[in-house]
Amino acid sequence: MSENSLAARCQTAAATITGVRSNRLEGRISAVSGLMVELNALSRHTAVGDRIELQPRNGGCIPAEIVGFRGGIAQAMAFAASDGLGPGALAWMEAPQPQVVHGASLPVSDDWIGRVVDPLGRPLDGKGVLPRGRSRQVRAGPPNATDRARLGPRLDLGVRALNLFATCRQGQRLGLFAGSGVGKSTLLSMLARHTACDVAVLALVGERGREVREFLEDDLGAQGLARSVVVIATSDQPPLMRREAAYAAMTIAEHFRDQGKNVLLLMDSVTRFCLALREIGLSAGEPPATRGYPPSVFAELPRLLERAGPGPVVGTQAGQITGLFTVLVEGDDHNEPVADAVRGILDGHVILDRRIGEAGRYPAVDILRSLSRTVPGCNSQAENALTREARGHLAIQAEMADLVRLGAYRSGSDPKVDTALHVAPRLEALLRQKSDEATNLTDSFLMLDHALHGEG
Repeated sequence: MSENSLAARCQTAAATITGVRSNRLEGRISAVSGLMVELNALSRHTAVGDRIELQPRNGGCIPAEIVGFRGGIAQAMAFAASDGLGPGALAWMEAPQPQVVHGASLPVSDDWIGRVVDPLGRPLDGKGVLPRGRSRQVRAGPPNATDRARLGPRLDLGVRALNLFATCRQGQRLGLFAGSGVGKSTLLSMLARHTACDVAVLALVGERGREVREFLEDDLGAQGLARSVVVIATSDQPPLMRREAAYAAMTIAEHFRDQGKNVLLLMDSVTRFCLALREIGLSAGEPPATRGYPPSVFAELPRLLERAGPGPVVGTQAGQITGLFTVLVEGDDHNEPVADAVRGILDGHVILDRRIGEAGRYPAVDILRSLSRTVPGCNSQAENALTREARGHLAIQAEMADLVRLGAYRSGSDPKVDTALHVAPRLEALLRQKSDEATNLTDSFLMLDHALHGEG
């Protein structure tokens, strides 16, 4: 037998062996308690984050994930309702193979733009099967801090209140803090339609099912959806699915960032992501620490948020993920644990105030309490002077509002107060903006200059 023939046969045999599908690892459910499913015979072959399948008594299969181990028993949680699961039900996972991405992954493709998907990468829009791309790890780490690019140029958000008083740069991360019903979803839809970006990725975490179609058709619209990927996990779905929506959206955004694109990531809301983490942690036996939140919540939060921002430099270019994350503050308490933790991680915060919304001004942005940490370096000196002057007038007007309302202030007593009371209504009119109206950065500052110094 010739040497070449033997080598060819060995190559053929190796290719055949590689192509053979590996056996799957099987176990059995030993107990089901609340959200937690305990498994026998899989603990030595699995790790936290591995995906498995569970077979309920009525047939079919339920995707699940290993979330912990206790006493040598693997603990899993399902991505769907656990109806039909009981002791003795089958659980399995594919045996690991070399050179294959393991753990949670998504086959993200450029053709996902314009589509609505669930956190597991399944279509929700009735437009057929999603094209498959290269699989990406869902639980990835952020880029190395020393390899990341710097923030890019300032970004036109199309919303005057944000362009002027919380000016954002490409790759920046801002938090939108508000109670329920103050206009977060409408503001997000304005940003999705009007922001100057290449791709927008929206994550609706724990959203009301009734509002999803209204948001897609009325708020986002065909124009916004045409350049967006929307990931949805409604409030009725298990906590694992709601948590996964945030990771899936971040993974999709990283796919486009690695192509050098300017990506806008909108997540509504980080609070519901943390609530899902709390349910998972408490079910796994973690002790409640801060207002019922287990320690893992505050360890996981920066791991997610730090993935947004500038990407690593490749050649001379780097993609950017500009992240805007809504925070649903409980009882309008802006110092509750999640809000406090998020505020310390992000690069600025925008406060939506209920009283401003009730007065009829939308977006209900509280200018005096909102802050972007990159403003001094991205606006010109003249633009910074305009915003400082406007803030000063609004601060004086807020301070004197009660005295004016009671008739205790006389015009002419203080020139600064007189000027503030004259200018404040024009500033309020400037900040009022319809949801289908967009104003670029240049026009925003021109309008601010006219409101401060124009006649009339």
